[in-house]
Amino acid sequence: MEKRKLGNTDLMVSKICLGTMIFGEQVTEAVGHEQMNYAVDMGINFFDTAEMYAVPPRKETQGTTEKIIGNWFGKKKNRENIILATKICGRAPFTWLRDDESPTEQNKKQIFEAVEKSLSRLQTDYIDLYQLHWPDRPMNIFGSYKHIEGSTNSIESILDALGELVKQGKIRYIGLSNETPWGTMEFLIQSGKNNLPRVQSIQNAYNLLNRNFESGGSEIAFRENVGLLAYSPLAQGYLTGKYQNGALPQGSRKQLFDRLQRYESVDSEKAIDSYLKIAEKNNIDPSQLANQFVTTRPFVTSNIIGATNMDQLKLAVTSVEVDLTEEIEKEIDNAFQLHGNKAN
Repeated sequence: MEKRKLGNTDLMVSKICLGTMIFGEQVTEAVGHEQMNYAVDMGINFFDTAEMYAVPPRKETQGTTEKIIGNWFGKKKNRENIILATKICGRAPFTWLRDDESPTEQNKKQIFEAVEKSLSRLQTDYIDLYQLHWPDRPMNIFGSYKHIEGSTNSIESILDALGELVKQGKIRYIGLSNETPWGTMEFLIQSGKNNLPRVQSIQNAYNLLNRNFESGGSEIAFRENVGLLAYSPLAQGYLTGKYQNGALPQGSRKQLFDRLQRYESVDSEKAIDSYLKIAEKNNIDPSQLANQFVTTRPFVTSNIIGATNMDQLKLAVTSVEVDLTEEIEKEIDNAFQLHGNKAN
């Protein structure tokens, strides 16, 4: 498995990252451990999680994913072999995450509390990449942009708190997630001005239906060396074709939680059909086509894949073997020119 440099760090991460957000919900601890074992056997050294996982976020399952990973570390005794990324929530009404039942925000007190709890659940004394799951700024960024006035913790104060944790050795590097180009640049500016930790990566949605990162984020990735950790490469399963023509597979995320409206925009089904036809024409599994498209973009540091079962995981991991020829790339570009972005 090819390794790529994470930002300006000395860390080399696998180009496929194991996403774990459904460990503890759709994936049991036993299957989660099986997935991690397989991932390591296939050369993956990069795992991603978050304090609020499993998804969908709720009090009963919060922190379960980190606990499952921590139990695996406890069994395998291989923490030093894994580059571990986790996240702190941005501003949200998730009162069950904090001891004082405050809504989440990224102030110093909450950042310190969140890190200590993640370290405990993960059974480790350091986190390789600590990410801000979404901006502390009060704005809607999951699916659309809408400016909302309100209070916020300054970017400088957030970086200052994270800097203290870096000095303590509890986190090594920091990253962003679900962030805008403006936000990414402001973090870089503030870190440079105040000698604070520098952002090394950005974890945003990126897939055949959502290539918005190319418009602003990709230039930052190239010029500032803040590479993309791409999540949702299958557009939450839509690019497999399993939801086409109104299908609702039993046990699927949409059937269980009805949370996938981000990929149900006008004419999105037509766009999905076009990519499914490209895969069929070239005798490629559609999920592997979608995954390999993401993995091979030059601004992507790692493609965060996820699976509810081992068959799905093996398809995702072995997608790196797919040859996206020049002709296939042209077909994908033609489809994108016709349909454009169908999600944000």
